[in-house]
Amino acid sequence: MYQFNDQFNNAARQFADAAANVNRLALENAGKVFGLQMAAIEDSFNATFAYASELLDVRDAEGLKTVWPKGLQVARANAERSFGAAQEAFAGTIKTNEAIGALAKSQFEQAGAQVKAEVEKATKAASKAAK
Repeated sequence: MYQFNDQFNNAARQFADAAANVNRLALENAGKVFGLQMAAIEDSFNATFAYASELLDVRDAEGLKTVWPKGLQVARANAERSFGAAQEAFAGTIKTNEAIGALAKSQFEQAGAQVKAEVEKATKAASKAAK
């Protein structure tokens, strides 16, 4: 009975360690994604408010004609910034998922090796008892 409890405790500890590593990786990725998105939003707000202050200074149609192209440029830059942050976040998430997959694979391989060792040990013990 003691051997079974010891094996169960070892398996539970390995599972808890793997779960902690998965959570750590996921939280690190979430922090990076949040930081990327917040930086992009901050830059977009700054550019938009700078353009809005210029737009408030316009007093006639000629002034509007000169400021209008800059507004389109700001909108385009904001969209590109947002898209770039989303792409970078997606790439980071893929890398994190690959790391989690590698961690899970190593856990399965380690568990398989332990089971194989226990089966070989039990087979040897059974063959010695049969003789």
